[in-house]
Amino acid sequence: MARTVTWDELRNLAGFEAEKGRAISLYLDLDPSISPTAGDAATRLNSLLDEGARADGANRRDLSHDQRQGLQADFDRIRRYFGAEFSRNGAHGLAIFCAGLDNVWRPLPLTETVSDEIKIGHRLYLAPLVPLVGRGEGALVVVVSRELGHLYRLQAGRLEEIADHFDEQPRRHDQGGWSQARFQRHVDTLAQEHLRAVAEALDRLVRRLRGPQVVVVASEEMWAEFSGLLSQESRNAVAGVTHAEAHAAPGELLQLATPVLERWRADRETDVVERWREEAGRDGRASSGWPATLEAASDGRVEVLLFQEGASRPARRCPACGRVAAEESKCPLDGTQMEDSDDGIDLAVHQTLAHGGTVWAVRHRRDLDPVEGIGALLRY
Repeated sequence: MARTVTWDELRNLAGFEAEKGRAISLYLDLDPSISPTAGDAATRLNSLLDEGARADGANRRDLSHDQRQGLQADFDRIRRYFGAEFSRNGAHGLAIFCAGLDNVWRPLPLTETVSDEIKIGHRLYLAPLVPLVGRGEGALVVVVSRELGHLYRLQAGRLEEIADHFDEQPRRHDQGGWSQARFQRHVDTLAQEHLRAVAEALDRLVRRLRGPQVVVVASEEMWAEFSGLLSQESRNAVAGVTHAEAHAAPGELLQLATPVLERWRADRETDVVERWREEAGRDGRASSGWPATLEAASDGRVEVLLFQEGASRPARRCPACGRVAAEESKCPLDGTQMEDSDDGIDLAVHQTLAHGGTVWAVRHRRDLDPVEGIGALLRY
């Protein structure tokens, strides 16, 4: 089933380093406009695997016979998986991480597209996953009215209902001999109790899930009433409010919630980029450009790594301690000869995640262009 990627999952992948063999990282674009049929996708997958088999990482002189055999077995396993096990249902992209000699096998059908790529090395190639992390996965959608209280969670690109608080309210023909004013007070009391129950249910979920994004589906009048019943934590988690027809299906609700979540993400991107601009402008806790940012990442000083989507350049990594640098030929810490890498962004991502930082792939702004597409907010 197609899905997005969580930060915990990305950190787990970043912590892997092959000890016995080599790791294959493969990305396949499954956009229907590019791969309309299974045969089209299979042809491109086989082309990628052939490219990987010819790559330097699979043909290094220092590879043992067992490591070469292990890589071939991994290529064959990926082919078998795609041909016999993989279901394209809802997937617009596919990532596969495989290192058989080190017992790693992780296929990830993705809800978003990725560019075709394959890398062979000691570590997994993760930079293409960064723009996909947290793109709505785990978000809550609450549909609320005076009677409805549906709570959904976005999982694997679908809204799954997790709670249903439906309380049918009495109608005028139910009032019997009650006066209109007394009946209206009774209806309002029942509606308030219903809204309070839905708000409490949402509060519990927000606490348990540690602050997921929340999209509220309600009328403006209902939102004004409902928001006053929410905890501060839940109000802070609300990404936006939208409106739907009564009894809209989960697919329709997802179509309404998606642009709300994208606007929220764009706003957060603006916030983090403006914070970086401010810190960099006053020579504060920020780095700009490749040398300073890779040095800060290696020192564990990066709080948030920012890079322009598509930015990259070669860099170097120390095979002994893992330190990365833009230019140095030898590690400044232990004097070990640095190894070349063709993707400095991936090195920066690994270092940042290894030291507990987060990463933001900037897609809506071009503020990083003057500093070669990379910068960071620093802890100190």
